Amino acid sequence: MNSLTFEAEITPGMGVEEFCDLAAAVEDAGFDRLGVSDVALWPDTYQLQVLAARSTKKIMIGSMVTNPYTRNPAVHASALATLNDASNGRAFFGIGVGAGLEEIGINPVRPVTTLRETITVINSLLNGEETVFHGSTLNFNTSGLVTPCVGMVPVAIGTRSPQVMRLAGEIADIALVGARNLSHSSVANYKQWLAEGADRAGRDVSEVKIAPRVTLCVSEDSKLAHSSVKRYAAHYLEIVGENGPQVEKARKNQIFEALSRSRGWYFDHNRFDDPELESLVDDDLIREFAIVGTPQEVTEQLQQVLDLGFSQISCNLAAVRRPGNSMAEGLYETIKGSSSALQILRKKN
Repeated sequence: MNSLTFEAEITPGMGVEEFCDLAAAVEDAGFDRLGVSDVALWPDTYQLQVLAARSTKKIMIGSMVTNPYTRNPAVHASALATLNDASNGRAFFGIGVGAGLEEIGINPVRPVTTLRETITVINSLLNGEETVFHGSTLNFNTSGLVTPCVGMVPVAIGTRSPQVMRLAGEIADIALVGARNLSHSSVANYKQWLAEGADRAGRDVSEVKIAPRVTLCVSEDSKLAHSSVKRYAAHYLEIVGENGPQVEKARKNQIFEALSRSRGWYFDHNRFDDPELESLVDDDLIREFAIVGTPQEVTEQLQQVLDLGFSQISCNLAAVRRPGNSMAEGLYETIKGSSSALQILRKKN
């Protein structure tokens, strides 16, 4: 039995009907898990997850990732129990510090403690337990969910942080490596942090599945696919700071200046990308942060990720940006192009 697991993340910048069609396409393409982005002010992740459950038959479904700040743990637990029921036991719970919270006035303070306490309470509620919990960030004294969850809901923690990766080693079923640029040394660091957390909790680190998160953009037009994710590469170059690839200082500053002139989320199909990014961000830099190109090219690049010692890959799907096309159309092109790559990789590995 093949042990490879591939996950696809959809950021829901489209209508409900188009989203459901994309969820079905992700399953048909051969992905094993579907993550639905949770971004402040965007369509609601949990409602879309239930709709995805009704549009699919076997793929696992969850948030990729939600956060502990915008919803009370009881709200998370109720939504997860509903999703697990709607999907016949296919729910998973993806959580991290979160994205876009400052824009809505939320300061994500004490992230490790908040995540630990939130997950502890959610697991207790999902298990149908009377939940009495007095922590640093949460206080619960409740008889539990009216309709407890049937079956286990795996917990996936997504992060770039050493502290949160150690927490994943303690309590997660899946650890999602949030940094897009991967190397043997960076992977070794993540695995070390994970092992330290597992040791702290008296767990066998092999109990935790680790999956690197990669940006994936696929098209028969390789040049177009590369152009579609130049903003992604610039964004992640800024995020990783000194831990990222070596880029000449003057050029890096030009990229950051162009990034500051750009508008909208880097994954928003209707964003404005400063035109200078087109020349400043070359193919080599793009491939530091993304799996991109034709189906054959992305097959080779995904294999390189597997060769770093992984059996799972989490793919943040990026839409191909053709003149006049929608986000759904651009994502469908990436999903369709991924299908043959996944088939080849499963046969090879």
